[in-house]
Amino acid sequence: MNKVTLLLGSNLGNKKNNISSAINLIDSKIGSILKKTKLIESEPEDYYSSNTYLNIGIIVSTDLSPIKLLKSIKEIERSLGRINDSYFSGKYEDRTIDIDIIYFNSITYYSTSLNIPHINHISKRNFSKKILYELV
Repeated sequence: MNKVTLLLGSNLGNKKNNISSAINLIDSKIGSILKKTKLIESEPEDYYSSNTYLNIGIIVSTDLSPIKLLKSIKEIERSLGRINDSYFSGKYEDRTIDIDIIYFNSITYYSTSLNIPHINHISKRNFSKKILYELV
C-alpha cells in the first residue's frame, strides 16, 4: 500500500461541506484515511480573491499509482463542481474543491501532468506548512 499526503481546500459555496464530501469520496474511491488535521482558514495565495479558503491535510493509504490517483482526484473534484483546472488554464481562481497530491510515499515523480512532491505547498505556502507540520 502507498502512503499519500493530500491537501484539500475550498473557497466557494459551503466550504466545510465541500471538504467533508471530498474526504468521504476519497475514503470510498481512493483509500482509507489514516490521519487528518483540523480545518484552517487561509487567504488565497498566488491570486486575489475576497473568498477565504478552508484547508485540511489528510494521509491516505491507497493501492493506486500516482497517475491513477491523480485521475481519481480529478473525478472527485469534477463531481463536486470543480470546473477549471489551474494546471491547464495557467491561472488560479476560486473553486469549490481543490485536492493536491503533496507526497506519495517518499518518491520524486515529475511528468507533464503531475509533480511530486508538490513544491509550492512544501516550500512557499505558509498555510500548507502549518498543515504538513500537524500531519507529522
